[in-house]
Amino acid sequence: MKEFVVRPDTKGRICIGKIAHGISSFKASFDEESHRIILEPYTEIPYRERWLFSNKEAMRSVLEGMQDSLEGHVKEAGSFSEYITKDKDAV
Repeated sequence: MKEFVVRPDTKGRICIGKIAHGISSFKASFDEESHRIILEPYTEIPYRERWLFSNKEAMRSVLEGMQDSLEGHVKEAGSFSEYITKDKDAV
């Protein structure tokens, strides 16, 4: 475990710099007995992807698919041309 000293500015803020790279927020806890502040890093996900993390079966399927791909267990899907719409107003 790395330890370092940080000093609060006049407004009580501290800068943790590079150790926060890739982290979008922290859950902060204060241990009153030992007077320690504990920061647990969090990374948010887009709302539109939230369903996947709350659907265990879908997440399992995605993870299995990723593992299959890593192991080279993939097959050609074929053409999806039959699904292309000719309607210029279609989205």
